[in-house]
Amino acid sequence: MNLKCRFFATFRQAVGSKTIEREVEDETTVGDLLSALETEYDGLEGQLLDGESLKPSINVLRNGREVLHMDGSATELADGDTVSVFPPVAGG
Repeated sequence: MNLKCRFFATFRQAVGSKTIEREVEDETTVGDLLSALETEYDGLEGQLLDGESLKPSINVLRNGREVLHMDGSATELADGDTVSVFPPVAGG
């Protein structure tokens, strides 16, 4: 399957690009993808997952919809999906 991964703010800096294309196996989940990204990019290590769950401070969207409203890190991905990953944001 082919996916598009989009990164924002500090995650974009860690990856070195706003968007990357990624080929993954069928039945890959959001957690599988994020685990692979943490391994591949040093700046993402420990930033995306807390064990098998998403870190509580990040936002991950599949095709514009928050995965927490689906199956969280167990959300299955499909060919052509876009996964967007946002770091914690604070402001005031």
